Amino acid sequence: MTSLEKVLSYIHEENTRVRADVIVQTLTGKSRSIVRGMFSHKCVRVKDTICLNPGEPLGLGDTVQLTYDPVRRYKESPKARSSELFDVIFEDEHILVVDKKAGFLTVPTEKRESRTLVSALSNYLTRGESKRKLVSIIHRLDRDTSGILVFGKNDRIAEAIKQQFIARKPKREYFAIVAGRLEKDTGTFQSYLVTDRFLNQKSTNNENEGKLAITHYRVVQRLSDATLVSVTLETGRRNQIRVHFSDIGHPIIGDVRYKSQEASHKAWPHKRLALHAAVLGLKHPVTSAELEFKSEMPVEFRSFLLR
Repeated sequence: MTSLEKVLSYIHEENTRVRADVIVQTLTGKSRSIVRGMFSHKCVRVKDTICLNPGEPLGLGDTVQLTYDPVRRYKESPKARSSELFDVIFEDEHILVVDKKAGFLTVPTEKRESRTLVSALSNYLTRGESKRKLVSIIHRLDRDTSGILVFGKNDRIAEAIKQQFIARKPKREYFAIVAGRLEKDTGTFQSYLVTDRFLNQKSTNNENEGKLAITHYRVVQRLSDATLVSVTLETGRRNQIRVHFSDIGHPIIGDVRYKSQEASHKAWPHKRLALHAAVLGLKHPVTSAELEFKSEMPVEFRSFLLR
């Protein structure tokens, strides 16, 4: 801290929610643009952690510490360029949460495809700096699945969140459109998944052969020849949702790997699965704040359901 800088502190003592930038603007009397610039330049700490998000919500007892130069006109960092691979939902100094677009791998395969989500996120984080920055992988989505993913900004943070996944604590909900009409309004699948030499999965009841996979579903809307379901994962195995619905003869629309003929639909011309990771809830690995992120149903889904 230089001699010109001021330090201001605040404790939210009301049982109401308020945005962090509102508090900073109240403390400083600065314009909204300068306040946003303070967040961009890491002047603001919320609950003792640098906060880059002006809209960060504060609850009862949350603290804000502001270290800034009163005469400096802080400028907000340029918005990240839009990407056909992802949209940023949340970012701080520890984690990055994105909405992945369908049609792209999360990580490179043996073919070493260059246009993957992790490479695009590396470009996003580096943003002209000399040393390339990398994200630490926590979980993945299939190439043709869209939706929410969280990444750590270092391996220690990623490992802390991975432990939450191992303990089955994160909330993970998907939208899926499956072929045919499901009769039961709710249901649960439980099997052990085995990976073959082609990296396909198959279910078995033998716990010595595969890894336990548990999937819950709830019917949201029935059409004459398809069903929209909300799916909740208790475990997160490779292709888990796809395998479980194909096991009962209701594969996910657009699936070219599991019961592809039944999954084909004339009203679904898209080269993607009708599968979308819509909700992710977890505990922040540093602040312990309960976080929940949501992604809207893709336009392809809405068009299919309204036909």
